Amino acid sequence: MPIKQLTVFLENQTGRLAEVTKILKNQDINLQGFSTTEARDYGILRLIVSDTEKARQCLKDAGFTTHIAEAICVKVLDKPGELYKVLDVLAGEKINVDYIYVIAGTRIVISVPDVVKTEEILIKNGIELCREN
Repeated sequence: MPIKQLTVFLENQTGRLAEVTKILKNQDINLQGFSTTEARDYGILRLIVSDTEKARQCLKDAGFTTHIAEAICVKVLDKPGELYKVLDVLAGEKINVDYIYVIAGTRIVISVPDVVKTEEILIKNGIELCREN
């Protein structure tokens, strides 16, 4: 089952990340994982939160541009070679990874073009998926 990932587009300005996290805190939304990328004038914040729809609406109401997408969350052990095992399966099936990041130490979020097909492949290869945000 795919997880929901919230993407927030931010101006590259002091305090914008703090503003997002304050909104989440004030709405009692747990921030379970995140990734940031930046360019000269803007940044992209990807979030895994306890209530994606509520977070999106609160951020939208505050003037942020947001997007919700499906991604895959994979459980891995905290030992050498675990990420390779997942990526080797995907490479062997010719699945391109758009981006990847770690949340909560032993969970990785993977964005791919076909979430359902990729999840089936991972399960078939004995890779455990996360079943909730």
